[in-house]
Amino acid sequence: MPTGVALRDAREQLFAAARRVLLVGGPHGLTSRAVTTEAGVAKGVIHRHFTDFDTFLAEFVLDRIAVLDRQAATLRDTAGSGSVVENLATSLTELFDPVAVAIVALIVSRDELRGRLREAGAASIPVLGEGTAMIADYLTTEQDLGRISADADVTTLAPTLTGAAHLLFADRENAPTTTAVHRSVAAVLTGVLPQPHA
Repeated sequence: MPTGVALRDAREQLFAAARRVLLVGGPHGLTSRAVTTEAGVAKGVIHRHFTDFDTFLAEFVLDRIAVLDRQAATLRDTAGSGSVVENLATSLTELFDPVAVAIVALIVSRDELRGRLREAGAASIPVLGEGTAMIADYLTTEQDLGRISADADVTTLAPTLTGAAHLLFADRENAPTTTAVHRSVAAVLTGVLPQPHA
């Protein structure tokens, strides 16, 4: 029986296959067989590199969280420049790309996966939790710079922005328009941004 293609970087090739399967089949279509078939490798390859499929899934999600760390640094670097609404709208659109939305659904649907991610130190709902922390960090930085009012409740604004964006992007078939994302961010930030002088 052929074993499929040689794996130079097994972890990344399997994760890339998992992303493609997740986008097409959703969380319920993400099985070890679907991943190895998509990657073009033998069925046992996942178990050669990971203890079991739940370990593979946990590492897959943690890999995505590492991407969020880079996005958080990029967002933080925008503080003090451009429009706060534009910076947040762009960041939330990147946060909730189709893979991230599908990963959130995967996490919600698998108790064992959530448990393993908690053991690894991830937020209670990974991706959403890290995304909220990223937004809170940015808002705090903008608050320190005086671009958001000093009495703004960042600990409430951050999950509100993340939750509103998640709802906008949750329909995998109909992504929101850029205008809709901007409108949502602007509505949440009503009253905390300095008003332009007449």
